[in-house]
Amino acid sequence: MDMWMLWLIVIVLLTILEISTVNLVCVWFIVGALISLVMSFFIETFYIQFAVFVCLGLILMLITRPILIKKLVKKDVKTNLDRVIGMEAVVTEEITRFKIGEVKVDGKKWSATSDKKIEVGTTVIVESIDGVKLVVRKGEK
Repeated sequence: MDMWMLWLIVIVLLTILEISTVNLVCVWFIVGALISLVMSFFIETFYIQFAVFVCLGLILMLITRPILIKKLVKKDVKTNLDRVIGMEAVVTEEITRFKIGEVKVDGKKWSATSDKKIEVGTTVIVESIDGVKLVVRKGEK
């Protein structure tokens, strides 16, 4: 079997693998295989072709993958629900460890819990959301 046929088979198999995963797994090695395919017409030694295939694939992956991931990965856009995390709120109903209170954040009233007693009028920081309740802590002054 001629070496160019082997590289053509490798290219086809890697292309099928890349299409089936869609995670940028082996696109760089497809490029390496293409270069090795061209080299197979000029250089007879398989070891040199294989070394170029592996080295070029690894170098391309290390250089371009972080750039492509930044471009292709969608950034999380905060929705109305999770954008209140980290915001300051004002307590409108007293919160205790065993009693759900109420806070006003971003112009809206929310049920809120805390592991400590917090009086009305206290400024708190929203730490997280537990179901439909905000988990808050006293804000630093």
